[in-house]
Amino acid sequence: MADDLISSFRISAAGMKAQGTRLRVISQNIANADSLPTEPGKDPYQRKTITFKSAVDRELGVNLIAVNKIGKDRSDFIKRFDPNHPAADKEGYVLAPNVNKLVEMMDMREAQRSYEANLSAVKTSRSMLRKTLELLR
Repeated sequence: MADDLISSFRISAAGMKAQGTRLRVISQNIANADSLPTEPGKDPYQRKTITFKSAVDRELGVNLIAVNKIGKDRSDFIKRFDPNHPAADKEGYVLAPNVNKLVEMMDMREAQRSYEANLSAVKTSRSMLRKTLELLR
């Protein structure tokens, strides 16, 4: 029983860590959504992406989630017409980040809910462990 509860702690903690990293990546994307280049021909901020993988905890024999890679979104940058901007090309367009704030906010909500679900599982496991210890006294 205690091994199962410890396993649930580790599984939930791994999920919280992965979602915490996901929230950090999303925050960086939102913070840089309006970052424009300073010179013509330079690229603006490029949206970051995150992928997960299954990792095995050999000690407990359970599968955990872990961050696989933080990469870059290869979608096209957005062109904005702003002929007065120092980074504008000959036609007056400036490349803007390929970040959609609405998508980022939706991803943030999903990551937050997933984090909260893992936190709830930790609290429940802790409560079960406490009750088990009380019964053994």
